[in-house]
Amino acid sequence: MPKKKQAPKTLSRPQLGDGVEILDAGSVLEEPITRTLETNFMPYAMSVIVSRALPEIDGFKPAHRKVLYTMYGMGLLKGARTKSANIVGSTMHLNPHGDQAIYDTLVRLARGNESLLVPFVSGKGNFGKAYSRDMAYAASRYTEAKLEDVCAELFGDIDKDTVDFVDNYDATTQEPKLLPVTFPTILANNTLGIAVGMASSICSFNLAELCETTIAFLKNPKHDLFSTMPAPDFVGGGQILYDASELRKVYETGRGSVRVRARYTYKKEGNCIEITEIPPTTTVEAIMDKITELVKAGRVKEISDMRDETDLGGLKLTIDLKRGQDADKLMHRLFRMTPLEDNFPCNFNILIGGMPRVMGVGEILEEWSAFRTECVRRRTCYDLHGRQERLHLLDGLAAILLDIDKAVRIVRETAEESEVIPNLMIGFGIDEVQAEYVAEIKLRHLNREYILKRTRERGDLEKEIARLQEILSSPAKLKKVIVAELTAVAKKYGQPRRSEILYEVEEARGEEPDEGMPDYPVTVFYTREGYFKKITPQSLRMSGEQKLKEGDAITVRLETKNNAELLFFTDKCQVYKCRVGDFDDGKASVMGDYIPARLGMGEGESPVYMALTTDYAGHMLFLFASGKAAKIPMESYATKQNRRKLVNAFSDKEPLAAVLYLPEDCEIAIRTSAGRMLLVHTALIPAKQTKASAGVGVVTLKKNQKITEMRPAAGLEIAEPHRYRVRTLPALGALLRGEDMTQQTSFE
Repeated sequence: MPKKKQAPKTLSRPQLGDGVEILDAGSVLEEPITRTLETNFMPYAMSVIVSRALPEIDGFKPAHRKVLYTMYGMGLLKGARTKSANIVGSTMHLNPHGDQAIYDTLVRLARGNESLLVPFVSGKGNFGKAYSRDMAYAASRYTEAKLEDVCAELFGDIDKDTVDFVDNYDATTQEPKLLPVTFPTILANNTLGIAVGMASSICSFNLAELCETTIAFLKNPKHDLFSTMPAPDFVGGGQILYDASELRKVYETGRGSVRVRARYTYKKEGNCIEITEIPPTTTVEAIMDKITELVKAGRVKEISDMRDETDLGGLKLTIDLKRGQDADKLMHRLFRMTPLEDNFPCNFNILIGGMPRVMGVGEILEEWSAFRTECVRRRTCYDLHGRQERLHLLDGLAAILLDIDKAVRIVRETAEESEVIPNLMIGFGIDEVQAEYVAEIKLRHLNREYILKRTRERGDLEKEIARLQEILSSPAKLKKVIVAELTAVAKKYGQPRRSEILYEVEEARGEEPDEGMPDYPVTVFYTREGYFKKITPQSLRMSGEQKLKEGDAITVRLETKNNAELLFFTDKCQVYKCRVGDFDDGKASVMGDYIPARLGMGEGESPVYMALTTDYAGHMLFLFASGKAAKIPMESYATKQNRRKLVNAFSDKEPLAAVLYLPEDCEIAIRTSAGRMLLVHTALIPAKQTKASAGVGVVTLKKNQKITEMRPAAGLEIAEPHRYRVRTLPALGALLRGEDMTQQTSFE
């Protein structure tokens, strides 16, 4: 008999211990990914952008502002230093992100760390060094800190309603939204920040030059910024390679780069080079690692020893030279091959009114001027209101002073204390505030000296009120106040420029032969699976069979020089460049280097062809699945910056069928899956200057047919080659005859 169907079981809803039902517990809710992004990711992204990573017009990120304001509230502007741990603990009232994050921020603000051109924290103890990744800072319980004198320019008149205050994260206290800075701190220090989908990278400018430029800009918005502020200035010094067009791009758009070179001196008595200033984008350890790599690879042979001699006197990297070496010539090459010369990328992305904006220097100065003008206006209004209130009180006192005896009589004859103020108001025609002030005057003050002082003060207040009202009513006078403050800042805190500007630069980045790369004959091998090795002629003569991975086979065997260039084209339309000399000499008994791993290719990316050249002559020929071919000049892949990876190396419009490097035009053989072959002279294929070109039709393919092989025709033993030659393109080709079908691909 058929089994009786059972009713589906109903899952009971979980219950809390007290019998309260948990609704929808254990159920899976489906939600569109767009809603998840909108409700979860977008608020997070906006929080990072607005409240963490990007600086505002006062030059600070929220974390910096919270630390500095906490220190100001602790009285550390004029007081003695205190333990950094105390500062960190106090800052947690404003910043709940953890003590280590707060201390990291404090360290970077310190003078000892040498991160900022205008440091804001005066520290005692080890705060590490920005130019060293291994020189760690001490824990917060060991270091002490206070505010630098320049911080008086950050907090001046902050208690005079110059900026808005907001609640902290738990609404137990308040903090300023911005600091009323009296000079453009946003450009005085370098600032780096990475948000979600955007970033900020602002280089620093010399404070004296910046103040002078801001003053000139306030007087004339069309002022030429280069005349007073020719280039950035970095805390680590170095030499700025002046590039007028690139710097103008940075000044006008806020994007671009500044090239910085290390500064060195040659000590003849020790036959050594002392490097004392390096670019802000690198560290001493990174430079030493790169130089060590070059020495081990045999690309630099002039160095006998290298050591880091950094001490309390500052950075010093010493390079000992072998006898008879030219120091300037070596440094010229090291500038090209190591981070001793590097670019500082500029991306002036700043929050303006809560919105990120990329601005040039002129726009930033305009926004800062508007911000500072509003601060000065609010301060002036605050001072004016205070003086008007004081004058109002003195006006009431003046009315009383006309008949002091009457005032005394009113007070004496008033029966109740609560009636004193109303009676004074009626007796002298003054308001309640004035009457309250008069009533509180001590009896000892009713003398001639007190009366004369108050009368004189009243006259001074009237003059001061008139002056403040004039400032508020005149934009020109508001600017004059800002200019006076900027002049005082430049005079008090201005320092000489640290980074030297090199207007005439000896080119160090060309594609000249690498003199440090030993030049000797080698034989290179490349396999189908992507393994590469080079073997010297002596080793090759003594070698046996080449060791290969199971199922692998050698596709390329070439005799060349150790300083030849290698180009590996990948299935992701990219090309990776290196030199034969970058690989160690191998033997037949080893499999060699696996190219995707050695060159750092992306996940799932594989090389499809290896080209070898010494002069970038000739063309690359890319044959696509549709039968089209793109002939690209090899010089298109030669770069002045010696870049190791190029994207968009060839067209990605359709699948790649075959690749061939042509040192010069020659005849090539193309075979298809239909058993046809055609011999084409590459001179018939026009060269394209654009690497991503889709090419021109070469092979005519019918449905379901594909290209199986492309190789040089030289070396093929064909009975009647004229049968397969074509004069016009595209062409279908001729059917292979039996005696020609045995031809196999040999080493290129």
